[in-house]
Amino acid sequence: SGRGAGGSDWIGMQSAVFLAVRHGGRMERGGRRRSEPEEADKGRMKRTIIKDWKTRLSYFLQNSSSSNKRKSKKAGKHRNYFRPSPEEAQLWSEAFDELLANKYGLAAFRAFFKSEFCEENIEFWLACEDFKKTKSPQKLTSKAKKIYNDFIEKEAPKEINIDFQTKNMIAQNIQEATHTCFSAAQKRVYSLMENNSYPRFLESEFYQELCKKTPISRATQGT
Repeated sequence: SGRGAGGSDWIGMQSAVFLAVRHGGRMERGGRRRSEPEEADKGRMKRTIIKDWKTRLSYFLQNSSSSNKRKSKKAGKHRNYFRPSPEEAQLWSEAFDELLANKYGLAAFRAFFKSEFCEENIEFWLACEDFKKTKSPQKLTSKAKKIYNDFIEKEAPKEINIDFQTKNMIAQNIQEATHTCFSAAQKRVYSLMENNSYPRFLESEFYQELCKKTPISRATQGT
């Protein structure tokens, strides 16, 4: 699958945090606990990761905002681009669809996927949502081929994890594309996200802070 720029630095950062957390509670030889500077280093690393997470969130919020401003001039359409209240954020834990339906929540979920280097799943799901709204037969065919090339075919840059039979069925269906070409694959990816990534997102440090009363930073108040 394709990975964003700076991936190696991010992997190194994650590895450092893992090691810090793994060894943070251990005793040094002779019964002496790890020094305070080491604990401070772990805290700084955690803050760095949160900062990087927020940078990714800001990127997705800005892109979502710019792409939708042309579609509607109603002021109310953009309220979800602002940081939600703790009560609104807590609603995302009640149902996966609640998260996906919220613009800020969706951007936060995409940022989480980016941090785990598995963003192809949410990007495929979003591409399918856009595909189902396409009215022009010509555009339907061209979008179907692009989705297939990007996500389905072997060694695709953002190849998703679906079975061989489903891939073959899609390859046949896109020759005469209909709105249901990717339905089976989209359901599969939705299930994977709901059962695997969604629970991890709800346990993430960033989501937990969204549910608190104190804002994370002014940078994520809106676009």
